[in-house]
Amino acid sequence: MKWEYTTAKVDTKGFAGGKFDNASFEQILNGLGEQGWELVSVFDTNMEGGKSRHVVAILKRPIE
Repeated sequence: MKWEYTTAKVDTKGFAGGKFDNASFEQILNGLGEQGWELVSVFDTNMEGGKSRHVVAILKRPIE
């Protein structure tokens, strides 16, 4: 089986970052799921002080 991959990046909010809108992230993932994408992994990119700058999701779907 062959796969194609995509990423979805969500920026955090707030003056110093670190505030994450979970509802918005779920909406993005649900939209991609409707297109046949399957979530493979999620990670964040760090700023100073342990706060997150971005949350990145990696998704895959089979190539027909």
